[in-house]
Amino acid sequence: MSEHDQENKENVVYKTPPKIAFILGILVGVSVASLTAFGLTYSLLRAETGDGTTNTNAKVAGVEANTNTAVVNTAPTVPTKVDIEVKDGEYVRGDANAAVTLIQYSDFECSYCGRVQPTLDQLLEDYDGQINLVYRHFPLSFHTTAQKAAEASECAGEQGKFWEMHDMMFANQTALSVDNLKSYAKDLGLSTSQFDSCLDDGKFAQKVEDDFNEGAAYGVQGTPATFVNGTMVSGAQPYENFQSAVENALNE
Repeated sequence: MSEHDQENKENVVYKTPPKIAFILGILVGVSVASLTAFGLTYSLLRAETGDGTTNTNAKVAGVEANTNTAVVNTAPTVPTKVDIEVKDGEYVRGDANAAVTLIQYSDFECSYCGRVQPTLDQLLEDYDGQINLVYRHFPLSFHTTAQKAAEASECAGEQGKFWEMHDMMFANQTALSVDNLKSYAKDLGLSTSQFDSCLDDGKFAQKVEDDFNEGAAYGVQGTPATFVNGTMVSGAQPYENFQSAVENALNE
C-alpha cells in the first residue's frame, strides 16, 4: 500500500461522523458479547456431558461411581434387602457357621473388584469367627478375559484351590489370558492336564452364567456387589461402610 493510499484510509476513519462511529461501536460490542456467550454456553454443555459413554450391552446397567459399569438412567430399582442363601458346594472363606455372610458378585478383571479385596480381607480378620465370605461370578461382557477367569477359579476349586486361584488372579488382573491362567494353575501345584482340560472344555461355563443370571435377578447392576446378610453394599466402598453393614447384621 502506498503512503498516499494509507493517508486516504486514515482520513476516512478520522472523518467518520461521531454518531455513526458510536453506532458502529455498539454493533461491534454486541457481536463480541454474543460470541463470548456462545463460547461459555458451549463450554458448560461439554463440562456437563463429559466424555462418558453408555454401554447398552445386556450384561451391564450400573449406577454406582465406584463400580465397574457405565451409567444408565433407566436402571431398575435395586431392592434394599434380598433373601439370599449360601448354596451347597459354594466356596466359603472364614467360619462356615458364622452369623453374618458376605456374598459378593464380582469380576476378576474388574479394577474396583480388585480394589475392594483388601477391605474384605481386613473384615475377615477383624470379625474372625463372626463373618464369612462367598464369591459368586458376575463377569461383565466388555471384560474380555473375565469369563474364562471365572471358569478357571472353578477348575481350580475342584482341585481344592479355589481361593488360591482367586487371590492369584486378583493379584494379576492385567494378565488373565488363558495361557496365564494355565501358568497360574501350574504355579499352584494343580494337575495341569486336569485343569487345562477343564478350562478348554468350558466345564463350568454354565455355572458362571447361572451365577450371573441369579445376581441380575437379585438386583446386581455392576461389580462389585456384596450382600451382607442380604443387604447390598454396592461398589468398592470404604471399610467403614462395610463395617457398618456388618455391625447392623450382627445386631439384628
